[in-house]
Amino acid sequence: MPVERWSVIHVESLAPDAPSVRAARALSGSASWSSAGRLDDIVWGVCRSYQVCVDLAGPAFKCSCPSRKIPCKHALGLLMFWAESDVSGAAAPAFAVEWQAARAARAEARPRAAATPDPVAAARRVEQRAERVAGGMAELHRWLDDQVQQGLAGAQRGGHQPFETMAARLVDAQAPGAAGAVRRLGSIAGIGPHWADRLLGELALLRLLVSGHERLSELTPELAATVRSRVGFPVATEDVLAGPRLSDRWQVLGQVDTDDGTLTTRRTWLHGATHERFALVLSFAAAGQTLAADLVPGTEFRGDLTFYPGSAPLRALVASRDSAAEPFRSPDGATDPGTALAGWASTIAAEPWRYDAPVLLAGVTPTDDGWLADETGAALPLAAGHREPWWLLAASGAAPATVAAEWSPSGLRPLAAWVDGGYVPAAPPLPDPGTTRSPELPSEMLAAALVGTGRRPWTGVSSLLDAAAVALAARRAAVMPATGRSGVPAAPPETSPALPYAAGRRLARILADGVPGGSQLAQELLSQWLAAAAERGGHVPPSTLPTLLEAGRRNSILRPAIAQVAARRGRWLAGMRADWRWLRDEAATSAEAPEPSATSDDVWQTGSLGERLGHLAALRRTEPGRARELVESTWATESSDDRARFVGALRTGLSLDDDAFLDRALDDRRREVREAALELLRGLPGSSLGARMAERARAAVQVEHRRIGADRLIVTPPEELTAELRRDGVGATPARGTGVSAWLLEEVVAGAPLAVWGDPATMLKLARGTDWELPLLHGWAKAATAQSDTTWATALLGQASAGLRESVRWDLHLVLPSDELGRLAAEALRREDGMANRLLALHSGGWPDELSVAVIETIAHRARTDRHTWQLGELCRAAAVSMPPSYADPVGRLALQLDQEPADQSRVRPVADLARALIFRREMFEELQH
Repeated sequence: MPVERWSVIHVESLAPDAPSVRAARALSGSASWSSAGRLDDIVWGVCRSYQVCVDLAGPAFKCSCPSRKIPCKHALGLLMFWAESDVSGAAAPAFAVEWQAARAARAEARPRAAATPDPVAAARRVEQRAERVAGGMAELHRWLDDQVQQGLAGAQRGGHQPFETMAARLVDAQAPGAAGAVRRLGSIAGIGPHWADRLLGELALLRLLVSGHERLSELTPELAATVRSRVGFPVATEDVLAGPRLSDRWQVLGQVDTDDGTLTTRRTWLHGATHERFALVLSFAAAGQTLAADLVPGTEFRGDLTFYPGSAPLRALVASRDSAAEPFRSPDGATDPGTALAGWASTIAAEPWRYDAPVLLAGVTPTDDGWLADETGAALPLAAGHREPWWLLAASGAAPATVAAEWSPSGLRPLAAWVDGGYVPAAPPLPDPGTTRSPELPSEMLAAALVGTGRRPWTGVSSLLDAAAVALAARRAAVMPATGRSGVPAAPPETSPALPYAAGRRLARILADGVPGGSQLAQELLSQWLAAAAERGGHVPPSTLPTLLEAGRRNSILRPAIAQVAARRGRWLAGMRADWRWLRDEAATSAEAPEPSATSDDVWQTGSLGERLGHLAALRRTEPGRARELVESTWATESSDDRARFVGALRTGLSLDDDAFLDRALDDRRREVREAALELLRGLPGSSLGARMAERARAAVQVEHRRIGADRLIVTPPEELTAELRRDGVGATPARGTGVSAWLLEEVVAGAPLAVWGDPATMLKLARGTDWELPLLHGWAKAATAQSDTTWATALLGQASAGLRESVRWDLHLVLPSDELGRLAAEALRREDGMANRLLALHSGGWPDELSVAVIETIAHRARTDRHTWQLGELCRAAAVSMPPSYADPVGRLALQLDQEPADQSRVRPVADLARALIFRREMFEELQH
């Protein structure tokens, strides 16, 4: 049967580690592959002279790169390229044909199965192993009795070494299952709350296993198989596949990977739609190797499974597939919590050593205290690390959902949920130190076990360990759902449309650092995506909200755009968590805030800070005067932080009507309030502050028009820093190397409206060569920056740049028009000026064409001639986020040219990464335009 095209999730599951996934994503675009195609079940490609082949039927991998990872990033990148856009139908090159032939030859040359082994020798080996295991289990019996007789309190002092010693003996006795159980005891003794309860329970279950092994011949075949499996007797795959088959439509519910340092284990849970039977498929991989990825969560297939023998058989093998894997809308056979626990009780009754089992819950909703409840109030607790299921709340909006999970005495460990017909994987567990575990065994048993039966004999009808095993199994099997629980109130319905599906997938990829350039570019790309999405309108996929809110918590620059695309679901979610409530405040003050009603001024008296700011912002857009009056009405009772926020909110609808109030705010006792008022007044044409500063500036600097000779400036700086100057924002601390008089002159000129001076070229000419040239230049430069005057900024940088302090000079660049700043940067690049990189960093937004062409020319030159690749890398990283995406094709062609030249690959790689980043951005913007 031909191999169906894989999904990207399928490809990612093959990766040996997360860095390989990120590196592969950077190679998944067409620009990375000079040629690619498919030969039967083999996908081949050429990436930077590396020859890559993947046999989909294996899968098996071959790449000429030196990486020791299997599969390498090139093989994964080729698979992602095939999964997302397919590959061309080009004729296969010789290396692909030869590899296919070599694999076929090796398969043909594999030795045939050996002749039937000698049954007598085989029986003798089985008998010898049984004897060794019996001896090891007898020693384990004595060791368990010794632990209880001497008291578990001694285990707390002994540490893990006694358990390691006993485990080693069981390994020698060829009982690896029992050895692993003993070894795990070392991580329990003396560690965490109720450790004695947990240790006694595990010792009791081991004692039950020993008893079962001693009575193997008396047990039913199914229970005997379970005991043998727990002891460590292997079951050959061939024997399992030869057993009865169960045909069904198997739905893959979820996966859990665990890594003990040397071996990675993947547990994949399946559920039969017709027979409503669960199945567990295990796969293993040594360090650096890939796990099997043929079972993709959220998909289903028709086929046969064969189960390992046992009293409660769950582990299975996929014997055959009769259809391709396809997504399904929701799993069949979901039940209520009570029915799910009844199935758990049956499992424990059949196999008391089992610690967890799958459940499929229908119509459940998270509560606000760590439970999943259905509409009747029946609820099951979530396990530690899963008690705050933000992923489920975001995806479902607290509407009832179907949830697949592993149930254990510690609670539910969710695997996935299905919301509106879509599969939502569970988030990984989070540290949860506040969760405590209740004891499972009676206190009298624990007391006797801690002291030791040698000092406090156990008086029960059976041994202490036997009684503990019965009590533990009975407690676990008898657990019932809690009642009277109610889920979180549902989120309000969205009023804005959803963003395009492809754009939502792109956002999820950016949030996972799955972008060209990795995390170094992810933040800037996220900012660009959010800005474009906010401009387009619409809301993000709900499942991305937790990660998006975390990004906004860490980076306040992203918050305004997030507030626009998070929509009502995001604000609802943010209200449940204190460190996400910034979203509610941000959304309240955004342009999307609802218009105020005639009676909504009550919010000003009773609302939270965010609600009051939102009301103020909305009111300023329609009735700015009434909004200012609200602020004035409670001004005396507000905290200093709130006063500063309210002053800042007056920026919307700012006019001369606000001048008197803002001027009074200059007398506030808190510096934050005064600075907020100064910032608004300096940008308000005609303000009283501007008039006062203009009057001072005219008194300090006058133009003398002479009949004979050129005009000249007469400068009379302020004599001292008066209280009035301080009130109007004149700083008290001069810049280094500046005298007091020069500093006061500079500050007065900086605070005056530039309209006072007339033509900038004339004033700069008059100031040149005078004793007060530097303070005048710096004052005009500060004023141009504060008032965003491009005419003055251009004149100052063109005629007086050398005389300005560096910090003031670079601030002026921020005022320049984009084209002018781009022209300066392009000129600096062409003359190899060291300031070029700083100019590029100052240039916000998309680069103009002149600058983009200059950057490409510089990249080509540096890739061929520079000895230090870090300069090339820095330039490419800057271009990746600022160069227009339309230059992706020219940059891609440059990367191919460099790759074909005898150049160092370390010089080619940054250029190829730049091409991929530009393609990524081009696709990102195109997706948001649909």
